[in-house]
Amino acid sequence: MRIMSVYLFFLALLAMSGGAYAQQDAAPNVKRAEAPAEGKAAPAQPAENWAVLDDLKTGLLPAAVAVVQRDEQPDFVREMVRVQWRHIDSIDLWITRPKVQGKTPVVLYLYNYTDPTERFHDNGWCKRATADGFAAVGFASALSDYRFKGRPMKQWFVSELVESLGSSVHDVQLILNYLSDRGDMDMDHVGMFGMGSGGAIAILAAHADSRIKVLDLLDPWGDWPDWLEFSPVVPDNERPRFLTQQFLKSVAPLDPVLNLPSLKTRTLRLQQTLSEPVTPKLAKERIAAAVPDSAQLVKYTNAEDLLKAWKVTGLSGWIKQQMRSQKPKEVAMHAE
Repeated sequence: MRIMSVYLFFLALLAMSGGAYAQQDAAPNVKRAEAPAEGKAAPAQPAENWAVLDDLKTGLLPAAVAVVQRDEQPDFVREMVRVQWRHIDSIDLWITRPKVQGKTPVVLYLYNYTDPTERFHDNGWCKRATADGFAAVGFASALSDYRFKGRPMKQWFVSELVESLGSSVHDVQLILNYLSDRGDMDMDHVGMFGMGSGGAIAILAAHADSRIKVLDLLDPWGDWPDWLEFSPVVPDNERPRFLTQQFLKSVAPLDPVLNLPSLKTRTLRLQQTLSEPVTPKLAKERIAAAVPDSAQLVKYTNAEDLLKAWKVTGLSGWIKQQMRSQKPKEVAMHAE
């Protein structure tokens, strides 16, 4: 689809600004969970309650954590840790810590569902993300990257939107539980960066979990009735079934527009690129209108303006600044 090619180019520009696609280390060859052998049924368990954001008990059975890879660089230590709480849905957490003593504040990074996770084992990205004594944790959302493996082709992030959002919100909370149990993270200082579909998930996760103190969003999805009707991400031949009352009713509780006004998050920034094609103009306006009055709202005309801003602060400069502050600033900011 032509519009998706434009958007992927847009994402590539953003990735290059953060060094995500600089020369990368070779990714480890890691075996993932296999489907059950023919004739063997998957273990029975209750269905996960995707519609209830803080329900971490129904259908979720945490398995033992496995450290799959660990390597040291001059400035940081990087681990790939495998966690799992659903049958045949293991999650690779890329955890990078600076070489400092004591517990470190931590930032979670969740990009759009179309983005691969290679950036999380790129040395340049890891060095920048952990600068100034911060840990960085990156992962893929449900029904994206390797977590799409084994699913029928007709199922994808949007067609299974309730599962994609609900599962990923549960993932964030369970990841925070794991990080807390590790003992090397300062769980009083947790931030999260979310982009695109990852931004929508970050909003819902922050609504469900007050441990996320600082939230930085770039072009988050939301306002599902308008987004599903007009976003070019949705193929025209599939769009009618996403506009049925049944589908819209199922995703309504998981709409970021509904959850933004009552966020528990102490500090929030919403960045919107006006030329970004995926989220329709009306949806952008409704998302912006839903942010609390204390939030920072920054609007960029195009991707070039966004890159100029990031050259000054970097991808995570703002979120780190807010987390350092004992009393985060509450400033309205507009850059039209």
